[in-house]
Amino acid sequence: MVSKPFDSARLFAAVAAARMARLASRTLGRGGGSTVPGVVARRVDPGVLTELSRRLPLGSAAITGTNGKTTTTRMISRILQTAGVRAVNNSTGANLVTGVTAALVLDSDLFGEPASEMGLFEVDEASVPKVAAEADLQILAVLNLFRDQLDRYGELAYTGKVISSAFEDLPENGSVVLNADDPLVASLGRSAGKPVYYGVDEPALDTGRLQHIADSKDCPLCGTALHYDAVYMGHVGVYDCPGCPFGRPVLAYRASRVRLDGARGVDFVLQAPGGETEVRLNLPGLYNVYNALAAAAVAAEAGVGLEHISRALREFGGAFGRVERVKAGDREAFLLLIKNPVGFNEILRTFVASDDARHVLIAINDNHADGRDVSWLWDVDFEMLADARLEGRTKGASPFTVTGTRAEDMAVRLKYADLPVGAVIPDLEEALKTALEATPPGETLYVLPTYTAMLEIRKTLSELGYTHPFWED
Repeated sequence: MVSKPFDSARLFAAVAAARMARLASRTLGRGGGSTVPGVVARRVDPGVLTELSRRLPLGSAAITGTNGKTTTTRMISRILQTAGVRAVNNSTGANLVTGVTAALVLDSDLFGEPASEMGLFEVDEASVPKVAAEADLQILAVLNLFRDQLDRYGELAYTGKVISSAFEDLPENGSVVLNADDPLVASLGRSAGKPVYYGVDEPALDTGRLQHIADSKDCPLCGTALHYDAVYMGHVGVYDCPGCPFGRPVLAYRASRVRLDGARGVDFVLQAPGGETEVRLNLPGLYNVYNALAAAAVAAEAGVGLEHISRALREFGGAFGRVERVKAGDREAFLLLIKNPVGFNEILRTFVASDDARHVLIAINDNHADGRDVSWLWDVDFEMLADARLEGRTKGASPFTVTGTRAEDMAVRLKYADLPVGAVIPDLEEALKTALEATPPGETLYVLPTYTAMLEIRKTLSELGYTHPFWED
């Protein structure tokens, strides 16, 4: 924790300036003001995050990893709310240290007194050491590590080292919540004072093989190829190393009897140190089981009981743009964020390789926040969709509409997978309107966007009156 002399006048000035910055950002239509206030506050008072985080009675928790940060953080927020705990969080996904600072500043009055009892922050992987050094973290959760934006992060082993370097800034009794089914994430527990592991036990979900996109096939300790008893997605599963004692750690939190219910949701049994409970999650896919399991583990480590966890997860409706249904007149737009091969494959497996998704718009941008390198599209298993069409599992499916700055690249990838491509419209607004018009009344348009494309599409849906700006969620 950074220790600097406290200056009440400087803190007052930082909070006041941050509030003015947010007002200006929203008034000028530059966004929701989720980052700018943090930038301004830190310039006025570099110690503002440290001082404000210290004032939260229950400390803070941070969530990091490649996939699922926003959804998991919002799940935890809902659980804490259900348990009567007031938590401040960077719910709009501004997950750098400036976004964390902005959330705390805007939760405080002009004298720096917080309205909340606890901090709950989604944190970009590369920003974890900075946040841990300044914020009063009691819990740090690492969800997964998949190959993602190599132009920003580099190799996964390096990303893991960056994250684990933050463990020393947690208190002695601070919990490091780790996904035991991800070998690289699990291996980080060796340098954690209090590692807490969660995972899935459901043999029926074993895919039977490692996909070629699996990122952590080898033991992170000795380099021997791992032996898998079950593969759930990518390199995530049940494993052990034949060359050394490394293997999946003992689970403190476990999801068993997992039953996927298509696009409608999933049921599973949550087992924890405090007992077990049945969970109904109204979000689809195994990846959301992992998000819910991580959320349950963090909440339980923060002292929340299973009854609150189960009820909150049952009532949770999703995070903007990640798994979000938007009523668009007499049609529906179903937004499903994509960002890397493993996540894209799970979206395809859960939704598109079935008769549910007959109308699909894929939006690929290559802005900085998306990652400039889109070669990862060639690692996505689009061929599974071609197989599904040959087997008659996608009856009546229309050709794919593609959009975004890399629309042409996406079209080429689909054609190489022998999939039909319809309109190629680089302009996102035009593409969305065209795809919605081509979707028959009463049916759903499945929208698969990268991050910045998702923000633009949500903005268009908001301007059309179909939803609200994301910062009002």
